[in-house]
Amino acid sequence: MSQPPNRRPENPKISRELFVLTYGALVAQLCKDYKNDEDVNKCLDTMGYNIGIRLVEDFLAHSAVKKCRSYSETVDVIAQVAFKMYLNVTPTVTCSNRGGNEFSLILDKNPLVDFVEELPAGRSSLCYCNLLCGAIRGALEMVHLAAEVIFLQDILQGDDVTEIGIMFLKKTEAKKHKKK
Repeated sequence: MSQPPNRRPENPKISRELFVLTYGALVAQLCKDYKNDEDVNKCLDTMGYNIGIRLVEDFLAHSAVKKCRSYSETVDVIAQVAFKMYLNVTPTVTCSNRGGNEFSLILDKNPLVDFVEELPAGRSSLCYCNLLCGAIRGALEMVHLAAEVIFLQDILQGDDVTEIGIMFLKKTEAKKHKKK
């Protein structure tokens, strides 16, 4: 059976430009609503976290990835599959400690800042893309991995690249239900 010509596809993708412009408008509104950069950063992180806890279901349903056996495998999946799937970029992964629980995702090009040349005046500590950190943290928590996720470098702060640091804290235990 064929689809009627006017029917929209079931999983339409919005254009990247529309998404980036909408995100910019969101950050601009938060800057108007909150005087202090830390409050804006916290709000973006919380929004990202809420997105991440919901996005993980979609990711697992559409990516066909197997269960990761290590932190390094997990970060590789985030970089090579999740970032590619949702932002159409593939960050470089580096491990930054011998314990194997601290990693960096390095983006040469950050799609969220395509139309942003600089941070607003007086907003030097604004972490414009903090939504990404929250989304990663929320998604990891949903697969029982507690992590601290922060920006280490940011193109909008004058750095050459965007670098997101991920430090795995500990594996959280799934609640086990007793049989009655």
